[in-house]
Amino acid sequence: MATNADVAALGRLLAAPARAAMLDALFDGDAWSVGDLARAARVSTSTASEHLDQLRKGGLVAASQNGRYRLYRLAGPEVAHALECLGALAPPLAARGLAEDSRNEALRLGRTCYDHLAGIAGVELLDALLVRGFVLPSQGPEPLEYRLTTVGETMLFARGVRIDEARRSRRNFACACQDWTEGRPHLAGALGMEILQALIRDGVVIRGDGTRVVEVTSSICDWLDETFKASIQAWSDGASDDHSVHETMEELS
Repeated sequence: MATNADVAALGRLLAAPARAAMLDALFDGDAWSVGDLARAARVSTSTASEHLDQLRKGGLVAASQNGRYRLYRLAGPEVAHALECLGALAPPLAARGLAEDSRNEALRLGRTCYDHLAGIAGVELLDALLVRGFVLPSQGPEPLEYRLTTVGETMLFARGVRIDEARRSRRNFACACQDWTEGRPHLAGALGMEILQALIRDGVVIRGDGTRVVEVTSSICDWLDETFKASIQAWSDGASDDHSVHETMEELS
């Protein structure tokens, strides 16, 4: 850790439960109004504005104007990644009643972590990508980043994942994000974002309104495996002379 980093200042920002609750709400990646964040944190609008001003000055949130409304969102994916890692270290809060216990369980099953999939669903997605050889850990003591293989590029492209868009992004292409409920990594970065968007477009994942919770309607593994079946059929029928398809089939064998 850099000795000239004022970690205590960051700790003070996160120490207020209201500010922590607003940051948690902003994990859905959307822009929220002051009033909505006030309700999420159970504080008055004026108090919420004061908290948000501190978070903005601390670099954790960004503000924009939409007509007469001031909207807030997390300052960027790096903020979401840092907060998710902190969540993995922090002790869990005791649920206050059945409704909160049910919400916590739903968050654990599947949620958004800023703009990618997290929870059990997110961890299982990364496991499935690794098992199938779609991504491989980068060289190094810790698999903090992943590279997309030829097989993975072919198969994910067939699933509608916008790989070119992910590569054009200025952020990390594919990296590990420590999941705070599972204690294991899920896939973050531009590739993680594009895979989640493809899952949403295909109806495999449904996002709720005003919550990080997502519903997984069918098996993500089956969604990935459909590309195997389609490519095998095209290859066996001689439907494509594309060298990439033949290279992919050689890698699969």
